[in-house]
Amino acid sequence: METAPPADATGGFDGNKAFAHVARLVAIGPRTPGSDGIRRAQEYLRTELQGFGCQVEEDDFHASTPIGPVAMKNILVKIPGTSPNVVLLTTHYDTKRLENFVGANDGGSSTGVMLELARLLCGRKSALTVWIAFFDGEEAFAEWSAVDGTYGSRQMAAKLAGSGEIKRIKAMLLADLIGDRNLRIKRESNSTRWLTDLVWSTAARLGYQKIFVSEETPIEDDHLAFLHRNVAAADVIDLEAPYWHTAGDTLDKVSPRSLAIVGHVFLESLAELEKKLR
Repeated sequence: METAPPADATGGFDGNKAFAHVARLVAIGPRTPGSDGIRRAQEYLRTELQGFGCQVEEDDFHASTPIGPVAMKNILVKIPGTSPNVVLLTTHYDTKRLENFVGANDGGSSTGVMLELARLLCGRKSALTVWIAFFDGEEAFAEWSAVDGTYGSRQMAAKLAGSGEIKRIKAMLLADLIGDRNLRIKRESNSTRWLTDLVWSTAARLGYQKIFVSEETPIEDDHLAFLHRNVAAADVIDLEAPYWHTAGDTLDKVSPRSLAIVGHVFLESLAELEKKLR
């Protein structure tokens, strides 16, 4: 198995720790919304985050799905900064309703990265306020559409719009499917251009231009609910793995090195956003 570079080479982000989180989630098995598996995943997330000293909020809601109402839970970490302006880092932690689907890369990899980012950031006072969201219900139950899929992000965006807090969010960075050993992340063309430029220029400065490539592709994902409410958002995703949405999405497909690279880029992009937005 590929090993991660030492943490001091990736801004303190430990790819091996992120990978250990992915392994723990995969060991639970399928984590579909409303299932025993996802409840165990929620307990794992809660325990780890509280262990890092994070302030954890949970939003329990029922989503209207093609199979009827399903209980879901968004988990949100809030890390106060000296500015009220928020950078929102996000992932989904559910898995698709497929037989024997454990979602190591799809759901697992980005969740492992966000847990490791929480470990680093929860004890730190940043210039900007940082929120880390773990969305339930990203996957469609039947056919992907505007009303089937992205349940958690749509719930959170609507709730924040209702409270007025969404105006505080100056940038949203979404990670999804970022663990593949042959990682190649295209610019997602629905995303906000200035924010994508910032992430990709940061990746190039760090020497990762062969992973964060200049080609573009449109992808519908958890960032859309925020884009629709005029929040700058960028999706960091590699959707070209041949095992996507198959039972082959197993732990052996995930590389600690890829997790470390994406974590490093997110940390350094946060530092760039602090210069730009505070």
